[in-house]
Amino acid sequence: GMNRGTVGFLMNEYLTEGLPERIARAQPVSLRPLKMTATDVSGNTTTALAINEVSLLRESRMAAKIRIFIDGVARLDEMICDGVLVATPAGSTAYNLSAHGPIIPMGADLLALTPISVFRPRRWRGALLPRKAEIAFEILQPELRPVSATADYTEVRDVQRVEIHQDHSHRLELLFDPEHNLEERILKEQFEP
Repeated sequence: GMNRGTVGFLMNEYLTEGLPERIARAQPVSLRPLKMTATDVSGNTTTALAINEVSLLRESRMAAKIRIFIDGVARLDEMICDGVLVATPAGSTAYNLSAHGPIIPMGADLLALTPISVFRPRRWRGALLPRKAEIAFEILQPELRPVSATADYTEVRDVQRVEIHQDHSHRLELLFDPEHNLEERILKEQFEP
């Protein structure tokens, strides 16, 4: 399909004229989405895919308290924040960038782990993780401090645990106009004031 959205770093200019020729000249980029498995406080489990990011956000006026596991090891016992997100290279120029996370080149085998308005630990700015990392978030006090999890457009409310990993069973291919070079746009984005 052809995306006709109005905002999007990954979008080509929308033109139907000369479409077969543009497709023949296009530069392909392959993406593997993230798979989110979210368990709510009632024990219900929801899975969803994300091309851009998986984000966890507080649902109330109270800050979220989240424990972070990477490959089964607790790396952060308690983060007090508005939320946290895991972004793919494709999503690193979206919500991740707005949350002051790093821009990741498309070919990099990395994921961005970016806190959203973190209060504790102070000055923690997140981490770059290998794309093969298994990431888990445990919500501390989920009844008192409710959190929702969103994989692109699929939201699960009142989560108690969220697991994220790269989904190897799906692959997406994006086509870019040569004059809409993705790598050049990513570099340019990092140096614009």
